[in-house]
Amino acid sequence: MEKLKRDAIDFGKTDISKLFPKIFVPTLLGLLSGALIYLADGIFLGHGVGSDALAAVNIASPIFLITTGLALMFGSGVSIVVAIHLSRGNYKAANINVTQALFISVFLMVLISIPVFLFPERIAYWFGSSDKLMPYVVEYLVYVAPAFLGSLIIVLGMFIIRLDGAPKYAMAANVIPSVLNIIISYIFVFHMDMGVKGAAIATSTSQWIGGLMVIIYMFWFSKTLHIYKLKFSRTSLRLTIRNIGYMIKLGGSSFIGETAMACTMIVGNILFMRSLQEDGVAAFSVACYLMPLVFMFGNAIAQSSLPIISYNCGLGNAARIREVFNMSIKVAFVFGVIATLIGIFAKEAVISIFIESGENAYQLAESGFSYYSISFIFLLLNLTLIGYLQSLKRFKPATVFTFLRSYIFVIPSFLILPLFFGDKGLWLAVPVSEFLTFCIILMYMVYRSEKKKSTVQ
Repeated sequence: MEKLKRDAIDFGKTDISKLFPKIFVPTLLGLLSGALIYLADGIFLGHGVGSDALAAVNIASPIFLITTGLALMFGSGVSIVVAIHLSRGNYKAANINVTQALFISVFLMVLISIPVFLFPERIAYWFGSSDKLMPYVVEYLVYVAPAFLGSLIIVLGMFIIRLDGAPKYAMAANVIPSVLNIIISYIFVFHMDMGVKGAAIATSTSQWIGGLMVIIYMFWFSKTLHIYKLKFSRTSLRLTIRNIGYMIKLGGSSFIGETAMACTMIVGNILFMRSLQEDGVAAFSVACYLMPLVFMFGNAIAQSSLPIISYNCGLGNAARIREVFNMSIKVAFVFGVIATLIGIFAKEAVISIFIESGENAYQLAESGFSYYSISFIFLLLNLTLIGYLQSLKRFKPATVFTFLRSYIFVIPSFLILPLFFGDKGLWLAVPVSEFLTFCIILMYMVYRSEKKKSTVQ
């Protein structure tokens, strides 16, 4: 652990070409490993149980995105606030904000988890489950509910531990649970024939192992950021509410971004169920399993830029902020092109990871996945641009743009496009939504740039 304590990062002086990859690589690996927990459930259940189990987990999965959104909201919000405090040497305020974010977010996550555990049938119904899939969905929700709190601690801890100067440990707290989940889930599904229940138990177990890793670091090995003993006076309560409100304001677009995917999945599941029944939902689930994976690339770019930009914003160093922005856009574009090309030209290989080639769900997925893949490049660019605005504390445009891609465009697209393009329109809804959002963000950025130039002149 001595090496861990010396793993300090200078956000204000280290060359950006070295600093950004140093944060991005472990952040990406950590986030991807977190996404693999959800991905492993889909792969094992699709082949070990069948397409109905795959569809059922896809029905239940929006709750994961909602809970992850809560964690990302507090994580990104507190990360911006703490980075600015650290840049100014205000360590006490930084620790107070970390502690407030942890305790309030844990409390809220418990409030979410209890209804999911007690009323899984109602949740399944709201998320679009059919009577045929209901037993699978209910079983999965009951046994996966404990995972939400463990996942929150991992995600929030990842932000805090990176700022504390230990990005490799933050990555390990994601990678180790993911590897364990794959092993445990494989054993439970294929060797112990536990089906959906086994996959859910594996997820809950692995997430809590990662959560314990974060807790151990925070209490025994942290260098600068610690749990601070909070006061419970009226003044302290008022300041806590103020600080939490500010974190929510800064990180709100992250929550909206995750709930955006949840909304897309719920609306998509309902409409695919209406048009193509359970096999249609199973086909759509392939896209839903891969979208969070692509989302994590964009999220990693935004999260890696966030502490650098926020720290240098506190110092007033515009040149370094501009350098980080340019690098992040280039990375997002390259990854977006690669993801889109894979989705178009290697769709059969991708779909077969989840569904046997002889099933009807496979044929349905094959007919539409190429169209859906067009969304990947615009998704990554949108997430990077929104993350940039968020890092600069421009939370209003960041929130507006997140709303555009999540609710304003995607729901009408799902409802209108099938009227003109049939079932193909269902697959085109997300790409159209992401493209329209990208165009509007681009116009906003150009407008601000021109306005800034005219002001200088």
